Amino acid sequence: MRIVFANSAWVSAAERLILRGGNWQSVRLRVRYGLFFHPAAGPVLIDTGYTPEALSDARRSRMLRLYAALLKPQINAAEQVLPVLRRFGLSPDDIRTITVTHFHADHISGLSLFRNARFIASDAAWARVKARSPRQNLRHGVFTELFPPDFEARLEALSAKRRVEAREGAPGGADLFGDGSVIAVDLPGHADGQFGLLFTGPARPLLYAVDAQWLLNALTHNRTPGFPTTLIAEDAAAIEPTSAMLRRFLASGGEVMLCHDPAPTSYDLAPEAA
Repeated sequence: MRIVFANSAWVSAAERLILRGGNWQSVRLRVRYGLFFHPAAGPVLIDTGYTPEALSDARRSRMLRLYAALLKPQINAAEQVLPVLRRFGLSPDDIRTITVTHFHADHISGLSLFRNARFIASDAAWARVKARSPRQNLRHGVFTELFPPDFEARLEALSAKRRVEAREGAPGGADLFGDGSVIAVDLPGHADGQFGLLFTGPARPLLYAVDAQWLLNALTHNRTPGFPTTLIAEDAAAIEPTSAMLRRFLASGGEVMLCHDPAPTSYDLAPEAA
């Protein structure tokens, strides 16, 4: 099963905010999303990254435009989701499944581009989104205007998937396609309902751990950032247990990949030839 990741944008942050004991030098972070080709489900997106329309369109709310002005994501036009799909001979209508790892803007900005897709996401987290007021959702980093109007009708509940038990160093989770090839692994801490994807097929199993940390060094060297970064976490107390689970997975021979780590990986999309 082919797995590739693209970088929708760059966002800069002081190293000290994303790595305990780091300096104040700015680090240029990626904003990844993924695409894999499942033998039965076909091409499947992992989130959508940032899209310029979702951030800068005049019809967007003042709060969303303020969010974009504060974070200043630098859109990577060449690796936006639609151009990347075209590189694989695909159109938006060819995407029938999107795994939505969590509901922050840098992961759901492009959902409305895909009218035929079903969304595999945490139905428990979605229920909480619906129960909160818009102001409360903003405090959780969720901009409800980015969801397609029929998101709930197309939601495929994570809770309905068969659970797979942890074994041999690999974490358990929800079997997304019923064949054991892609397991949704709960990653509490950063965001409500966040899950990563464990790909069991590679010789070295790959766990895409999304935003469990921003930098791989924070994970591998146990340098989880503290205050004030923990103020924006959904459950700060869960960050270290989640990180410890990922370190155990690494120790068992697995590979961990993160959304924002700037270092290129073997799964990152190669630049197009000039």
